This record gives sequence, C-alpha cells and structure tokens, in this order.
Amino acid sequence: MTTFINIHQLAFGWPEGHRVFDGIDVVFSDGRTALVGDNGTGKSTLLKLTAGLLKPGSGTITASGLIEYLPQELPLRLGDSVADLLGIAEKQRALAAIEAGDASEAHFAAIGDDWDFLDRSRVALDELGLDHVGLDRTVGTLSGGESMLVGLAGRLVRRPDVLLLDEPSNNLDGSARKRLYQAICRFNGTLVVVSHDRALLEHVDAVAELYKGRVRVFEGNFSAYEQVIEGEQEVAARAVRDAKQDLTRQKRELIATRVQNDKGASAWRRERDRGGTPKILLNGKKNAGEVSSAKILGAKLDDVAEAKGRLDEAEEALRDDGSINVDLPETSVSSHRDIAIIKGLDVAGLYGDGLGLHIRGPERIAISGDNGSGKTTLLRAIADAARVPHGFLTQRLELLDDDASVLDNVGKRAPEAGQALLRTRLARYGMRGAAVFQKVATLSGGQRLRAALATVLSAQPAPQLLLLDEPTNNLDMSSTRQLQQALTAFEGALVVVSHDEAFLDGLGLTRRVELVRGEGIATDEARVS
Repeated sequence: MTTFINIHQLAFGWPEGHRVFDGIDVVFSDGRTALVGDNGTGKSTLLKLTAGLLKPGSGTITASGLIEYLPQELPLRLGDSVADLLGIAEKQRALAAIEAGDASEAHFAAIGDDWDFLDRSRVALDELGLDHVGLDRTVGTLSGGESMLVGLAGRLVRRPDVLLLDEPSNNLDGSARKRLYQAICRFNGTLVVVSHDRALLEHVDAVAELYKGRVRVFEGNFSAYEQVIEGEQEVAARAVRDAKQDLTRQKRELIATRVQNDKGASAWRRERDRGGTPKILLNGKKNAGEVSSAKILGAKLDDVAEAKGRLDEAEEALRDDGSINVDLPETSVSSHRDIAIIKGLDVAGLYGDGLGLHIRGPERIAISGDNGSGKTTLLRAIADAARVPHGFLTQRLELLDDDASVLDNVGKRAPEAGQALLRTRLARYGMRGAAVFQKVATLSGGQRLRAALATVLSAQPAPQLLLLDEPTNNLDMSSTRQLQQALTAFEGALVVVSHDEAFLDGLGLTRRVELVRGEGIATDEARVS
C-alpha cells in the first residue's frame, strides 16, 4: 500500500503574530525524507502540524493510515515502567488478567486483535539494542538515550504508516545511533525526519528543504542535496559578479551621458554669448537639445535601474552562509604548558582506580563513550583542574543570562573592555546593530550559539582551554559550520564531547579518548587525520 503526507496551502502563525508558514505545498510519499533548514524555519512546527498537535490557520494536511510522532523531548514520568513508555501497559495488564482466569470483556477489548504485542515489543527493543531492558523497569533508571530508543520502539510497535522523527539521535552514543539508522532503513512507510546528524542524513531517499517559507524536495541523500545547492550557489555567485559589473558599466555610461549633456548646454551658451545667431534659431536649438538630452538621460537612468534590479534578483538567489571569521592569538598556549591533570577520578565506581588524563599544550581532544560512561563528569573535572583560564560551553549554553542583552553578557566576561570594542568583537560573530541589544531569551538557536562563542572567546583573560559538551545538539547545519570556523581560530587546548563525527572531522583533532566501562581511558591517535 502506498503511504503519503499531502500538505496543501498550509498557513500557520503563533498567537503573538509571528507567521511561520503562508501557503506551503509539499508531498511526502513512501521512503525516508529528511526535513532540513536553518533554526527557526519551522521544521519542528511542521511535524507537529502533521501529527495533529497544532492546528493550521488554513490549508489542509492529509495522510494515509496511522501517524506516529517522536518529539525531541519525550514527556517522561520517572515512576512509569518501560511498558508505559512503550504504550502497552494497559494491554499487558489485560493479558495478565486473562491468563489469571478473568474473562472480562473489558480485558479482551483492551487487547483487540493485537495478541502478539508483547512479542513485537520485545523484538523492537532488541533490534534497538535494548535487550537488557525489561518491561517492568522504571523510566527513572534509563539514560536519556535509552528513553529515546524505548520511545521509538513504542511507536514502531504500533506499526504506523507514517513516522515523524524530530532530532531522534540527540543524546544517543555512537552504537545507539547505528541501531537508530538501521531502524530507519527498515521502516517501510513514509518517514520524515528532522535531524542535523550527517550520518543519519546519508540514509535518506530525499531531502526536503525549508527555505524562505517554502519547501523544495531534492532526490537523494544529504550529500546529493549539498551538491545541487553548491552548484546553484556557484551559478548565483557568477550572476552577482556579472550583475555588479553591468551596474558599474551602466553607472559609468550615465555619468558620461550627463557630461555629454553638459557639454551640449555649454556649447549652446557659448554660441548665444558670441551673438550673430538669430534668437528663434537659438531657442530651437535649445529646445531640440534639451528634448534629446532628456530622452537619452531617461533611457540611461532606466538602464541603471534595470541593472540594479538584476543585481537585487541575483543577490536574492545567493545565500548568506553567515561565516564566522575571527583571529584569536590571545588564546594561544605553549606546547609545554600543563593544561590539566586528572588522577583517580571516581565515576560512580565504573573504573576501579578511577580515570586519569594529562592535557599538555594546544591539544585538540575528542572524548567519546557510551551513554552513562562519565564523559560530562570528566569534562567538569578537567574544568576544576584547569591550570589556565578556561571556558565551558555546556549542551544548553547555560553560561548566558537569558534576561540580559547579548552585549551585557559579553561585557560581564570582559569588564575592562569598552562598548565600542565589545560591539566590534560581536560583529566578528555576525551580531550587529540592534541584535546586540536583544535579550538572550529572544534569540534563535544559531544566534544563541554566536552569543555564547563571543562571550567565552572575548573573556578577560582569554581562555586557553575550551571545553564543549555535545555542542552541535539542536544546531542546524549552518550553525554547526560556524562553530567549526570559530574553533578553527581558537589556538588553545580544546576538549570536545560529541557523537557528531562529521563535526569532529573538521576540528583538526590530535587525540581521541574513549571511556570504556570497566577498563578506563583508551587513547587512539591513529584515527586522527
């Protein structure tokens, strides 16, 4: 059976007046489609509208069969069981009652025709690597990644025709992500996934891009989509260059036309001042000259206006990549300087004698490990043991004061810097004009990242150690690229916890450290390119 989602002339706005969509059209059919776009373009909103959790202002959304939706943040009650999170607890209780001899119609109604729900639930959990998770286990004992996978298993157990996933790989370690990818590839209906996970995006059949209020679908995986966009942007860049050259030429010709008109007027005045030419003839020459000059000048003004219009149109097609280009020489550190030394760090008794780590000089280290292996604990220990000025970007960027402006946040970390210098620094991170006076609480995800980077990297004294905990979670692709650009300019020691391999590959790592439960730290320098 063919499955689909058909969205026609969909409009939606928030109560405060912000319009998210204004008449979009898109069809998703059998297969896996990635929904991509910058933060704030409405990706999660579109999933919620499709799932029926939000009501459109106008337009229609039709879909085949059962729709299941997995949100970014699962609403969890820590005392619930895994069966509750799977959505089978009522059926499980009914089955237990029937097996105990209670033939109540209510129990049979609760199960319906779904007599193999327990077997399917066990299979779904096992396929996602949760064979160690029992149905009676409480949600409070699960890690964030395990909870997300149980939530996905519950949706798969219900055998939906349409599956909507919003950032499903957030909080998952490397092995869990691989199992997620396998589950996505096994799904036979219509699947739409919002994700910034490059590895996941290589497993889709199509990419739907939300850009400037419209949805455009590209066949193929994310790499194929990038190639198309790159080609289009090369054409657009050439068109902008050509349009600028044409506008410059038209402006030069306009100046030449005005000079020529002035010469004609001057020649007429000289003839008049010499005398000897009948007045009627002089006036005729003047009128004819003025009419001719006006026509030529008007035509040339039109040419300039048309050239300006072509430039505006060409620039509209050229995307702003929002690059961050900064120099941070003040963050440099000697290669012989001890940055931090960790000895015997206890992580819930997982590592016997504890963890040890020595960081020296401008190392660039990636820390990996399964969920619950102590990666964040190790980062905090490094911060506590730091022997140089340091900055710490947590997953939710808590260093920022939501009630203060961007400028005030930066100023708190650099109290001796004047406002002019702070605004110059913020401009390097793409925050200019009124944006620097915005409260942090009103910023988009990408703007919040820029503000956090500016705050940390502009601090006095400048950090010579930078710690990041899953920095790309909830970032769109352009924001992730901007983060890479800023980190490339950082000259101190860098320690990053991330499951995003594409992001890590762009950081110029010198060492990878893996936390292995029961064993400790394994260092792998051979994998560093």
